[in-house]
Amino acid sequence: MNLVNRIVYRRTFRNNSWLSSVERRNASTLTKDDREKRQKEMMSRGLPKRKPLPGVKHIILVASGKGGVGKSTAAVNIAVALKKLYPSKEVGLLDADVFGPSIPLMMNLHENPLVNENNLMIPLVNFGVKCMSMGFLVGDKGAVVWRGLMVMNAVEKLLRGSAWAPLDVLLVDTPPGTGDTHLSLAQLAPISGAVLVTTPRKAALQVTQRGASMFEKLDIPLVGLVNNMAWASCSSCNSKMNIFGGNEGVKQLASDIGTQIIGEIPIDGAAAELTEGGRPVVVSQPENIQALGFNAVAEKIVEFLDTH
Repeated sequence: MNLVNRIVYRRTFRNNSWLSSVERRNASTLTKDDREKRQKEMMSRGLPKRKPLPGVKHIILVASGKGGVGKSTAAVNIAVALKKLYPSKEVGLLDADVFGPSIPLMMNLHENPLVNENNLMIPLVNFGVKCMSMGFLVGDKGAVVWRGLMVMNAVEKLLRGSAWAPLDVLLVDTPPGTGDTHLSLAQLAPISGAVLVTTPRKAALQVTQRGASMFEKLDIPLVGLVNNMAWASCSSCNSKMNIFGGNEGVKQLASDIGTQIIGEIPIDGAAAELTEGGRPVVVSQPENIQALGFNAVAEKIVEFLDTH
């Protein structure tokens, strides 16, 4: 830490000179509700003001605290399942993971989007789902090396700079964690709800709980919890094997955060290969147990939207 940084550190964090004595005294006497209210105000400060997305009825975030839990696979299959089960509904899928977009691969879309007369990007379509991703703009091997503000601007461009209308449901595949992207989305447009994807592993459950806490602070209701990789089936006897030590932790997490488990998805290597090959399992193997699980999640989302 250089001299300038040390001085700034002392003046701000060590001495709290940036707070008046009245502010410090008030902060120490705040109730829990007041502290949470102030935290929400600080989190939203400087971000764009929330306004409806033209022609889009509902926005659902698909999120996970931990990376590697199969969130993008879930988002793709849920989106395709929604369109398959409810053909009259217009469904969209936004890949908000600017640094690691995977929707182009899983939806088998690799073209560059065109721009309409209103200077809006036209989403690419496969399986009846409108899709937009940074991966369409930078290519399969392109890397995005940006700081926070640029990421926020990119998310806003993908969300508001695309010709989504008309849409009944826009699913947003968010990056892991609780960062700038989630805050930007929460401020850019009204969010109808969030689906949390986790696995039974303790590390994943712990970080997923932090994600639930973030959505609570942002006043975004939880649709429910998807227990991915819940079990594996024995190839000989077809019995269930809980490779992560059982699902009691997922049930406890759902209880702790006040939501329900809306889907349990087993591990299936063949099904995963299909999705990563651009053929989501809900359409390539509709009777597969994974496909049935994603169908159940899609139905729960529609049920949630119909009652909220």
